[in-house]
Amino acid sequence: MELLPLLTALLLAHTLAYLAWTAAARRRRSRCYLLDYVCHKPSDARKISTETAGDVIQRNKRLGLPDYRFLLRVIVRSGIGEETYSPRSILDGREDAPSLRDALDEMDAFLDDAVAQLFARTGVSPRDVDVLVFNVSMLSPAPSLASRVVRRYGLREDVAAYNLTGMGCSAGLIAVDLARNKLRANGAARLALVLSSESIAPNWYSGTDKSMMLANCLFRSGGAAVLLTNDPALAGRARAKMELGCLVRAHTGANDDAHACATQREDAEGRVGISLSKALPKAAVRAFAVNLRRLAPRILPVSELARFAFRLLSRRLLAHISPTSGGKKGGAADAAAPKINFKAGVEHFCLHPGGTAVIEAVKQSLGLEDGDVEPARMTLHRWGNTSASSLWYVLSYMEAKGRLKKGDRVLMVTFGSGFKCNSCVWEVTGDMADKGVWEDCVDRYPPESLSNPYMDKFGWINDVEGDTLML
Repeated sequence: MELLPLLTALLLAHTLAYLAWTAAARRRRSRCYLLDYVCHKPSDARKISTETAGDVIQRNKRLGLPDYRFLLRVIVRSGIGEETYSPRSILDGREDAPSLRDALDEMDAFLDDAVAQLFARTGVSPRDVDVLVFNVSMLSPAPSLASRVVRRYGLREDVAAYNLTGMGCSAGLIAVDLARNKLRANGAARLALVLSSESIAPNWYSGTDKSMMLANCLFRSGGAAVLLTNDPALAGRARAKMELGCLVRAHTGANDDAHACATQREDAEGRVGISLSKALPKAAVRAFAVNLRRLAPRILPVSELARFAFRLLSRRLLAHISPTSGGKKGGAADAAAPKINFKAGVEHFCLHPGGTAVIEAVKQSLGLEDGDVEPARMTLHRWGNTSASSLWYVLSYMEAKGRLKKGDRVLMVTFGSGFKCNSCVWEVTGDMADKGVWEDCVDRYPPESLSNPYMDKFGWINDVEGDTLML
């Protein structure tokens, strides 16, 4: 009669042990590791210098002298260098009438380069991929680009494939978030392939609306392929580069100004393009502030949060006691407003190189120094704004410079139409010494000057007043 209680106790102990093991395994599998990533470097034949860009502008017979002057001013002052890349259709003079084939050729060049390199470098077989997320904001063919990857590389029939469009430059981290959540939800999934690019070929604007001309000056061809895993054993064997700490998303699209500051629309003559308004830097800062309110408590030590709270309360108490001491907006008291020191929580800042104004706005908001935003500025100069893939070029710059050491934390921040601000923190877990796409040029960065070499040639554009830059 004593055997039954004994068996019951053993069964209960076994069940509890199994549940504990399952819970521990689930926690382990909820982690997300970066195995490796590859940025796309288009062929040298696709480089577009300031002079070449000027020739492209001159081909547009709709532009008058004020329009031509405005575009040259933007290009010369954009912070973009002489070695960025464009689609073949633009260099071949077909920017006014691009074809679907032009758009797909641009994507195929990215897939054949970066994705193939990623599989070769990691030793991962395409058949091992469990989750695929492809994000390109401005191109949505049928079959989808995700399906194009499945066919091109022979992914399994049960791969969970997702295709994101219309999400703007912030889609890179949205794609990472989606891939991570899918890995968590599927207990058997181990590997996720995340692809980020942008379609430039069919989205060149040939009209005369200044807010829509800006996209032609900022956006360039590029792309990034990223391999993630939730399996600690695989991450250890493959020597994963980083582990994802937290990821925070903020969407301020309920605000009319934020929603409209970066939008695809038709101009007065029916020509479609991307309109970037003067309100974009302000919208970026607003969305950034919303994001940081949720991010700060998750990455900063209690001591820094307490310091900030004490200074903020002290300032408000002082203002209450002496109402006139606050001064007017922009005064000394405004300049002395307390700021959170994010360097107490992270060592590196991987910022979206959306334009010089956006980089400067984030720099001021975080109280950063020139060295902190150097990777973003150098990426803008060398590669331009490659949309959702830009962050990976910035990270690659840090890695190529040998700045990322084990234990370092990297804050990624990206912005996109909607308006969205997404951020995440990675911790370096492996050796990061690969120079990637910066291999042949990183020693030249940062250059002594970022001034455009064609400033003298196009200096006459500054002699006429009336244009307002929105970069």
